[in-house]
Amino acid sequence: MAVACREVDISLDKSAILRSMGYGADAEPSARVVSLIDEYVREIEQLLEPSYTYVVRNVMAVKGARVLAEGPAVFESRVVSKLLGGCRQVGVFVATIGGRLEEMACRLADEGLMLQASVLDAIGSEAVSKVAEFAERLMGWEAAMDGLVTSRRFSPGHCDWDISQQMMVFHTVDRDSTDVHLTESCLMVPRKSISGIVGMGDPESGANAFNPCPSCDRTDCPGRR
Repeated sequence: MAVACREVDISLDKSAILRSMGYGADAEPSARVVSLIDEYVREIEQLLEPSYTYVVRNVMAVKGARVLAEGPAVFESRVVSKLLGGCRQVGVFVATIGGRLEEMACRLADEGLMLQASVLDAIGSEAVSKVAEFAERLMGWEAAMDGLVTSRRFSPGHCDWDISQQMMVFHTVDRDSTDVHLTESCLMVPRKSISGIVGMGDPESGANAFNPCPSCDRTDCPGRR
């Protein structure tokens, strides 16, 4: 059964917003940047239309780099097959904050207000991450009721999971249940959206500890964990 919801409590983390803008732990943002973040965060609710949808499907078979899930759904990735190889189920989700914030950021950029646009864009990135985390927690609670543990979320475009697999993700959750759609190149619109999967397995499956990053040579990957 698909679960869709628009009621999401979003608490934004200023340090995460600064990291999204490229500020490291030893970098001090200007007073102007801090002031803009504070100003936009106070008024952000009117620009957010958070929503998410997810489904939980049984994992039917894992063969090589292919995972067959109930639906049917076929996920093609060696990393995904390693993740779901020990899982009973997979949660498939799409989360978004809608298009209002993106429209405002584009308007600011068109007016030459690049700093304001950058700050707002970073806030949007943090906001949609919070929506995805919210859906992730709900799937975790649902799995826990069945005695299962959950993995971290994993999205098309990560590691060897090709971005074209967005089509399968959206097919699995049912396109009509989400406020997000795909372009022909499998980019999501609104842009501040996140899709992906969460593995659900027995405690001994190790799903909750799965991390492909230590075995990956892409040390500069922004999604590295």
